[in-house]
Amino acid sequence: MSSVLKYKFDDFEADIRAAELRRNGARLKLQLQPFQVLVALLERPKDVVAREELRQRLWPEDTFVDFDHGLNTAMVKLRDVLGDSASKPRYIETIAKRGYRFLGEVQAVPDAAVSPQVPAATQDRQTSTPAETQPVADARSQVESGLPRASRGTARLLFVLSQVMYLIFYFSALFRWEKLFQSCETAWRSAGTVAFVVYMVSALVGLAVRLYLISATAMDYHLLGEKYRILLPGLFLLDMIWALAPFLLADRIGLGLALGATAALIYMPFAQRILIKMIDRRA
Repeated sequence: MSSVLKYKFDDFEADIRAAELRRNGARLKLQLQPFQVLVALLERPKDVVAREELRQRLWPEDTFVDFDHGLNTAMVKLRDVLGDSASKPRYIETIAKRGYRFLGEVQAVPDAAVSPQVPAATQDRQTSTPAETQPVADARSQVESGLPRASRGTARLLFVLSQVMYLIFYFSALFRWEKLFQSCETAWRSAGTVAFVVYMVSALVGLAVRLYLISATAMDYHLLGEKYRILLPGLFLLDMIWALAPFLLADRIGLGLALGATAALIYMPFAQRILIKMIDRRA
């Protein structure tokens, strides 16, 4: 029997090899673990897939994770992409204390490139490992290859510390606002008043945003990655404004040190984005 290349249901298409979910040809943003859950359900539509079965498929026995939290998070993300609801399911039904069931009509598209003649040794391997899991595992290695291998706890700690750094900037500016005004006048001359207003307003906005990100990370909010992506455009602008802040101190620390500090602060938004990806990857 040829392996399955894709699963189709309604306007959706799950590409096993690419580990991608598409709707009307457009690729949807879906992480690997929610995609694996979807594939497991699509393999057996109208059947109950037990939570323990999903655990064995997503996490090896020697992996120590909060399975319930991880699976619930993956299911929330999957339903969000499908536009589904746990209370009024269209695609995924929750079977209390047992598992989940896919309700839609599924069409499996076989891989024509696979030869129908399968050696006995290959059949033995397929008995222990579903045919679809190998492409997904390959996709996981590709996804993870570009990210550092630090633990999720380390990534969360570094992300929180970066937010604390910005909080120190904001509190310092607000606490000694008269010094900030003098520095703006010295650095920006005729535009000093405008620069002062920009820094004061951005400090107030930044306080609220940074406190939200710190609390969401501390509580391990399962939608932190999605919320961060929503905030990213405004957050990037905020970070670029404060990346220029060292020039306000150029008369005291020197132009060279101000340039170096600005270069480091310009890199910070990209570093934070990588940390968020690491946190999501290990979730």
